Parts: sequence; C-alpha cells; structure tokens
Amino acid sequence: MNRLTTICASGALMLAAGCKDLNLGPKDQVSDASYWKTSEQFRLAANDFYYGLRGAHNYTELNSDIASGVGSTEMTAVSNGSYLPTANSDLWTNSYAGIRATNYLLAKATESGLGSEIDRWVGEALFFRAYHYWNLVKSYGGVPLITKVLDVTSPELYTARATQQEVIDFIIADLDNAVPKLFKQSQLDATEMGRVTQGAALALKARVALYQGTWLKYHAAGSPAAMLDAAVAAADSVVASAEYQLYADSGLKSYKYLFILPGDDSREVILARRYFAGRTTHNWTRELWFNYMIPTKKLADMYLATDGLPITSSPLFAGYDSLTTEFRNRDPRMAMTFVVPGSDVFQESGFQPVFPGFSGSSATRTGYMLRKFLDETDDAAHFVGQYDFKEFRYGEVLLNLAEALLERDGVISNTDLDRTIGKLRSRVGMPALTNAFVTSNGLDMLTEIRRERTVELAFEGFRRDDLRRWKTAETEMPQALRGVKFVGTEYQHRDSTLVIGTDIQVDAGGFVIEEAAASRQFAVPKHYLDPIPLQQIQLSHGTLIQNPGW
Repeated sequence: MNRLTTICASGALMLAAGCKDLNLGPKDQVSDASYWKTSEQFRLAANDFYYGLRGAHNYTELNSDIASGVGSTEMTAVSNGSYLPTANSDLWTNSYAGIRATNYLLAKATESGLGSEIDRWVGEALFFRAYHYWNLVKSYGGVPLITKVLDVTSPELYTARATQQEVIDFIIADLDNAVPKLFKQSQLDATEMGRVTQGAALALKARVALYQGTWLKYHAAGSPAAMLDAAVAAADSVVASAEYQLYADSGLKSYKYLFILPGDDSREVILARRYFAGRTTHNWTRELWFNYMIPTKKLADMYLATDGLPITSSPLFAGYDSLTTEFRNRDPRMAMTFVVPGSDVFQESGFQPVFPGFSGSSATRTGYMLRKFLDETDDAAHFVGQYDFKEFRYGEVLLNLAEALLERDGVISNTDLDRTIGKLRSRVGMPALTNAFVTSNGLDMLTEIRRERTVELAFEGFRRDDLRRWKTAETEMPQALRGVKFVGTEYQHRDSTLVIGTDIQVDAGGFVIEEAAASRQFAVPKHYLDPIPLQQIQLSHGTLIQNPGW
C-alpha cells in the first residue's frame, strides 16, 4: 500500500553543494534563512503536521458512559468525575505546539512571495490550525487565540481567553479559507493518499458547527440558527461532491472491516492517522484483546432489534438469560462491535473461539469484549498493527447532516433520512428509519437519530462530547456502569467460584455493576468544561480565568 511518508522537513533537506561564499552556515543542517524558497520545501514542512492527528493507542470512550477498561486511569477519572486540575496538560501543550507550527508556516508563506504556488500547503496549515483549536475549544471552551509566532518577549503570551463562540468562528474562518486551496480527494495521486483535502476541511467544519449549534441550543447560550445552517451546508457540500461513499467492499460485514486493514484508503475515509510496515505500527489489537477498553450494558441496550424497534418494545428481543441471547435478532453492528461469546477472534494462532467472562485471559470488568478495531492479520497479532485510525469518515458526515437538519428545522423529511441514516442502515441490512415508523411506534425522532449516532460511532471518540453539547451528561454520566447479566446465567456457571458481593457486584436484576452510581458524579456546570492547566493560569499574570467550579 502506498503511504504518505511524513518526514520532518529538517531531516529531508541537504545544503546545496559547491558554495564558495566564505560566510558558511552549519553544514549539517538547513538554516531558516536558506529554507522556505520552494513549494517542495513548504510541502515537507507541512508533512510534520500529520503527527498531530489522533492515532491508535487512544482509548476513545473511557471518559464516557459506554466504556470501561484499564487503558487509561486518567480517562477513567474523567468518566467518574473524580479528576482534578493538573499542573500541565498534554492536550493544551501539544495543541499550542501544533498551532505555533502552523502559524510559522503561514508567516513564512507570506514572506516567501510564492503566492498561489504554495496555496495547497497554506491550506493544510489552516486546516491543522483549525483542528488544534477544535480540540482545545471542545475541552476548555474559550481559549487564547494566537495567530502569530511568539517569542519569550511577546505580549501575546498573556492573551486572555477568547469566548467559545469567537474560537468557533475563528476555526470556521480558517476552514473556509482552506477549502479553495486544497485538492479534492479525487485529485490525489497514489503517493499523496492521506493528505488533507477539501472534504476533510468541510467534514471538520460540519463537526464544529453542529457542536456549537447544539451547545448554544441546549445550554441556552444564544441562537443556534447560524451554526446549524453552517453544519448543514458543510455536510451537504461533502455529500454533493460525490468524492466519498460508505465502504461496502466486504458486503454485510463492511462495517466490521472498515475499521481494520481492508478499510484503509477506502472511499469512506476522509482523513486518517496512517500506519505502515517497517515505519510506524501499533499494538492496538492486542491491547483490546486484554480489555484496555470494553463496552458497557448501556451501549449494548442501545442496539435496535432487527425489526427496527428498541429492545424495550420489540417482540424479537430474546432477553439476557444465556451467553448469546441478547445478541440475537439485533442490529448487526452489535456483533461487529462486541465479541459475541463463542465467536471466533483472530489471535496469535489464527481464529479461536473467545468467551468473554470474569476469569482467565478473556476476563473483563463488564463481561463484554470489544470486537471493533480487532484486526485479523498476523502482524497485528504480533505487535505490529498497520491499519489506520480513521478520524474523519463519510459515515460521520451523514450523521452530522441528519442531526443538523432535525435540530435546525424541527423535522426531517423521509428523503433526507434515506440519504443519511438510511445509507448507514442499508449497509448492515437494517430497516430504514421513516417518519411513519417513528410515529406509529411511539418513538421520538431525535432520540432515534442520537441512538444511530451512538451505535455507528461507538468507540470513535464522540460520546462524551455529544453528551456535553446535548446537555444530557448530568443525567447520563452519573449512572452506574453495568455489564452482562450474571446471576442465574451461564456467566455465573462458568465462573462459579466468584462470590457475589465480594468478588463481583451485581444489581437487583443480577447485572454486573462495574462501577456503582455512588462512585460517579457529573457536577453542573463544572464538568461541562475541563479545567485549564494550573501552570498556565499561574504563568498568565492573571489573564487566564479558570473554568467554573474548578
């Protein structure tokens, strides 16, 4: 597979030979004054931005209510509300380092006089600056807006926080400026696969605008109309471009294979952190074998029955009384996200049946085990996974479009449902979502669109942000994290030595309690934003004000 080789510019260039000027610079490096002369040099510099994308080894949902696991004690503390302000934050530090790098390229672009010759690399810098500010604003709210390269004497070091809306507006302006400078996906040649495109900028704009529009709406922070309009327009532009489509090369199993090696470079992928043999690999598959991140009962119960009804009202739901009954007659994405007990999982010696439980190598805290992201190659089974983490994909764009239309208009047409939710359901063989179906079965359209978003994007890192923008986190996050039904089921028979109340905790219905509600909290308004790192506040000379409640 051809891969984008992200080479740091300083390591890829050499001094021109034969210079006879006696005022020689260092011969083992490129001076800044002699760089930034050609489009190729700007391209090499832009390559370094791609290291800032989210990669594998991230435990995307441990900070939410649909996952548990041992992958990150820090994210677990965020989930249960026990986390405290820290002196420093990798998110803050790395984001502003990325912003400085993009500001530097943009300043050099202005100085270079190369004009439209380097538009594409300017567009990439604008995208990544927007991307880093997006990661900051969804965590902290308003942050300082820095648009130039600073040194230790710059007064802008003490810039006060912009408002959340000002940061959002800045992000959208950068993305709007980036779009006409970037290539379309279809304009990339084989050596350029993985570079930022117009579609990536529009997908990020739709994500950002939907977030802010719903934040404004549900936090009563202002009119959401402009933001929801922007979200619809951006997502619609991606759809209308015809550059992307849902991955379907693996038939009804395409959802499963999208997230591992067969789905790499498919037309669903808009932008991904890329891995490849011999250079950059990861061990995510093995970590997930050992339950660094596992699903909870809340997520399991969200998957519809195959008649399109919730399990609370569908006659097809088979209950919880055996290892596999709750997986029967369910949305096929459930069995492509969870390991169904007894199903085959590819491991060191090939495909082997796996029975998640509470003892042995397949022991989990909830009795569930994650199948999503488990590759089926010898490389991934032996510490060198090569599949990409798809941070931006067409499926999310369709979900953003459906939600933005409903939030903006209060209704959504069957035509719009068909071209968004319908596409996702059709891929896995689920019935379409229609207005008539919702009405005749006493359902709520907003609930169903949010459900669709949660199950389609599970473990891709959206859940906590969604709960915070919908202002439902204060209800959802303090609830107990629960697992499979243990009492009176095969789980109890298989682990009969476990003593209830000592070795394992269960609720009145016999379901595993991984973390009790008494151990979880979500304070309002405190936990709707994360704390600004304490050292940043101390160094700001009083210009950075901490978020409420911290």
